[in-house]
Amino acid sequence: MALPLTQPATPSPELLRRFDIAGPRYTSYPTADRFVEAFDGADYGGVLTQTLGGPGRLATLSLYVHIPFCESLCYNCACNKIITKHHSRGTLYLEYLAKELALHTAIMGTRQPLGQLHLGGGSPTFLRDEELAQLMALLRTNFSLTAKPEIAIEVDPRTVTVSRLQTLADLGFNRLSFGVQDFDPDVQEAVHRVQSTQQVFDLVHAARERGLESINVDLIYGLPKQTLASMERTLQQVIELRPDRIALYAYAHLPQRFKPQRRIHAEDLPDGSTKVALLAHALEVLMGAGYVYVGMDHFALPGDALAVAKRQGRLHRNFQGYSTRPDCDLIALGVSSIGRIGNTYSQNAKTLEDYYALLDQGRFPVVRGLALSRDALLRRTVIMALMCQGTVEFEVVSSAWMVDFADYFAAELRALQPLAHAGLVALDTKGIQVSDTGWFFVRAIAMVFDSYLQDDLSRERFSRIL
Repeated sequence: MALPLTQPATPSPELLRRFDIAGPRYTSYPTADRFVEAFDGADYGGVLTQTLGGPGRLATLSLYVHIPFCESLCYNCACNKIITKHHSRGTLYLEYLAKELALHTAIMGTRQPLGQLHLGGGSPTFLRDEELAQLMALLRTNFSLTAKPEIAIEVDPRTVTVSRLQTLADLGFNRLSFGVQDFDPDVQEAVHRVQSTQQVFDLVHAARERGLESINVDLIYGLPKQTLASMERTLQQVIELRPDRIALYAYAHLPQRFKPQRRIHAEDLPDGSTKVALLAHALEVLMGAGYVYVGMDHFALPGDALAVAKRQGRLHRNFQGYSTRPDCDLIALGVSSIGRIGNTYSQNAKTLEDYYALLDQGRFPVVRGLALSRDALLRRTVIMALMCQGTVEFEVVSSAWMVDFADYFAAELRALQPLAHAGLVALDTKGIQVSDTGWFFVRAIAMVFDSYLQDDLSRERFSRIL
């Protein structure tokens, strides 16, 4: 089954409405809401020892570092963050990151190759230049960077100047992700994230002048005060900016779960039909401007590594979304961060108090996680094949896992029939192929193989997929 190489046509608003259902993003399977407190720091240490401990156990790793601090509150944000203007809190936080890293290197040593590094938040650029330099020096001392590492950082344009961009380049960052969300002043005011269009343009142009390899811009649709006209203006400005990648996320209004969202007036939100129209228009405009629809929220210029990986069937997926790098163990440092070692997932304490307390006791700050069963590993294989390659070959899966695919997943194959009738997948005796249109709804397709989603109640914990 060859991957489609053509640019998919924009799905109809009717199809978008039909499949606007709640469901996971599948940055992992099982998803993080299935982690259990029975898996703690002691379990994590054991897995780390078994997987990476001892001489000669060198494996290329990914590393995620969570910086939770922000200077101001964005009302739409659902991330784990701490709002403060006291930068001394960042200094203390770095000390505890060093403690957490020391627990790791005591087991795995300081020679593990590092091929991928991502600083997320919060706002990593909350840290001062000298603190970012301190953090990068710490990481370079404790890991051996590969020849062409991917070193990415999330950037709040309000906290970065042109001179700071030079600092980021000097520190080795080669991928920047600018949090724009929307250029419209009324929308920015409604979510308490005001930044000028010119400021973002100046920063992106300066980043390019400094040779930064890839630039991403984050956008959100479904925000308060957003209209088709305002979205059109923002899209045209983004096209003029021409970032290498664009992430277009749906705003999920869940004020019962995320307190900052209670400051958003529900009457200011676009209704369901308008939100679908915003998405349909954005898809049409971005693909019409030459961006490749990679999958879910991701768009990339045809020459970008992500678009190339999509064409060549080499996409991967991790907790940061789609990636060009092969799947590997992910070490996660910092409050609330999620990692993957061997056949386990783990998550650190979600509050600074708990995170600091566990490290002061000399313990890994892991408070929940999961050791995957054989069934979960098999289902993860199928779900990630759908999410990344858009195809599942029954014989390949059956041989690798010593199962009869058609028998093992008989109920799931029956559940795929309505999606096949809708033109989202093609089914035959050899496998499953996601159609061009199906890529827009790949989460709904993957959900069929999620054993935790057998009842509607379990789906209510998730945002809608569109």
